Amino acid sequence: MTRTNAGEREAADRFEQWVAPRASLLVLQPTTLCNLDCSYCYLPFRKKRQEMPVEVAEAVAASLADVPPNHTTEVCWHGGEPLAAGPEKLAALMAPFEDLRRAGRVRHSLQTNATLINDTWCDLFIEHEVSVGVSIDGPADLNAERTDWSGRPAYDRIVTGIGTLARRGIAFSLIAVVGAGIGRATELLDFLSGLGPTSIGLNIEEFEGVNAERTQPTPQQARTFWTDVFTWSAAHQGVEVRELDRLGRYLRTIRAGGRQWWESHRFDPLPTVAFDGDVVLLSPELAGIRDDRYGDFLAGNVLEQSLNEILDGAHRLRYVSEFLAGLAACRATCGFFDFCRGAQAGNRYFENGRFDTTETNFCRVSKQELVHALIDITQKETN
Repeated sequence: MTRTNAGEREAADRFEQWVAPRASLLVLQPTTLCNLDCSYCYLPFRKKRQEMPVEVAEAVAASLADVPPNHTTEVCWHGGEPLAAGPEKLAALMAPFEDLRRAGRVRHSLQTNATLINDTWCDLFIEHEVSVGVSIDGPADLNAERTDWSGRPAYDRIVTGIGTLARRGIAFSLIAVVGAGIGRATELLDFLSGLGPTSIGLNIEEFEGVNAERTQPTPQQARTFWTDVFTWSAAHQGVEVRELDRLGRYLRTIRAGGRQWWESHRFDPLPTVAFDGDVVLLSPELAGIRDDRYGDFLAGNVLEQSLNEILDGAHRLRYVSEFLAGLAACRATCGFFDFCRGAQAGNRYFENGRFDTTETNFCRVSKQELVHALIDITQKETN
């Protein structure tokens, strides 16, 4: 075997060791346009209307038809604002997946700012069994950075959209970006839970995409925040908080002797298919980004290759191979790796400028301080 072939085989083996052979979550961008101009948004082309042709959706559906029938892929329609494409357009993009959905091999999800939701949209969600996630950062003052392009607050429209979902009996989850609300966890959770979601996700604001200038919450602020979240959750045990649920699931698995099962799970390749069929891997935030070191991050285009073919060649991509080296370094050096399984690719890149680094501020505020808060609470309870 030549040195070139040996290196290729080694890279392919490393990819297989760390990354799952097929995606469980597939992100599709029906349009780049967003009707809001949130001050912390990472999307570079959200002011442009570039829409996905049906041919791209057909190519993706054809790729998923080759996935083993016992594997279900979540197809997430995501940003820009997917509802900006209009209900007729999104229905046309979902149509190629319908046989797979009815067979239980595809399920749809969608992340929206909810400002455009009406009964027509609700009819589509019900027909296609779409799992709806809504982005809202809290009560009106904490949601103030979510405005439209004229600078008008979006809060009232978001709450109206959520109310329409509730009136139609459509379950929804909520995700809040936590920036200004970092010191107001109890108030934030009281408000979000009062909207009636199935779960609440708390994303502490991150450096990513074109959002790279704002001051980020500190680890100490994050530890106080997570401590307050744990305290609130203990008093509201019927409300699922995504981050606490993930940590609890890890602890229950390990205590039940499931470490081997936990460690057998590999990183989702997380293909993101842009409006034109271009595919980036590992992080949706890389779509539309260019870099002198990594180029355009493209792994392929679904109009030219199937998703399986794109994943088969992923180990040759510089940013992918660097990310795998970073995961190995995390495992060797970080005491939190057992839980978090390694920093996200996008956070490594946008914070550190490359992928083979280890710790990020995202790690510290969203993973490490979450664990530290639980340890602090446990120690207080046992003393």
